[in-house]
Amino acid sequence: MTAHVEVMDLVAQMKAAEQAFVLATVVRTVSVTAAKAGAKAVIRPDGTIVAGWIGGGCARGAVLKAAREALADGEPRMVSVQPEDLLSELGVKPGENRDGIRFASNMCPSQGTMDIFVEPMLPHPSLVIFGASPVAMSLAAPAADRTGEPDAHVIVDGFEPRYLTDARRFVVVSTQGKGDEAALRKAVAIKAAYHAFVGSGRKMTALREKLIAAGVAPGALDRVKAPAGLDLGAITPEEIAMSIMAEITVERRRGQRAANSVANS
Repeated sequence: MTAHVEVMDLVAQMKAAEQAFVLATVVRTVSVTAAKAGAKAVIRPDGTIVAGWIGGGCARGAVLKAAREALADGEPRMVSVQPEDLLSELGVKPGENRDGIRFASNMCPSQGTMDIFVEPMLPHPSLVIFGASPVAMSLAAPAADRTGEPDAHVIVDGFEPRYLTDARRFVVVSTQGKGDEAALRKAVAIKAAYHAFVGSGRKMTALREKLIAAGVAPGALDRVKAPAGLDLGAITPEEIAMSIMAEITVERRRGQRAANSVANS
């Protein structure tokens, strides 16, 4: 009981700190196994088990692999670690997925079976906006009141992003002539799933040349989408902001759509 309380305390702390991690829970065991049903472990993105226990090497490799995949696409997984003779009876091979279950071979002498539920705990996606242009304000303002104050989690003067969490990040530069170079330099230094610049492709090309001459890596600048947003024929700041959010939605769901297609095939 004490171990479970400590694990759940850490889960609450990491959620509050907006950190990414996996909660692995043993949901079923058969025969002799090191961990029993109800055992839990907290796993960081680097594969470190920071609290709890779900058994030794018999299950660890399969669970850590599932944890990495779950953090990548945000989808939970069920891992079933079984002796090879039982897998043969089921007609499945180690590493095979069937009906939403990933099967793995238990090579330990105990030859028990463990089913482990692997649940990713991801912070809410983070939208990082550089600038205070009308488009930037429309991106940050509540949808119900585009003329109101920005509904931002953190507002920072200048281009020094602080308080970045482990969340999947989407970065938009919307300075519109006010500090474009400085903002782009800081923006491309942030690890993110999406970088975009609100401005024409011609302007981005000119800025790219200046930044490369100043020492910024060309590859980092090549990741920047310019102009930002889907081509919806947007004209007003609100419409441009909507096109950017639509493009971010496409990027956010890309891995999940692929994962669902595989699961349903």
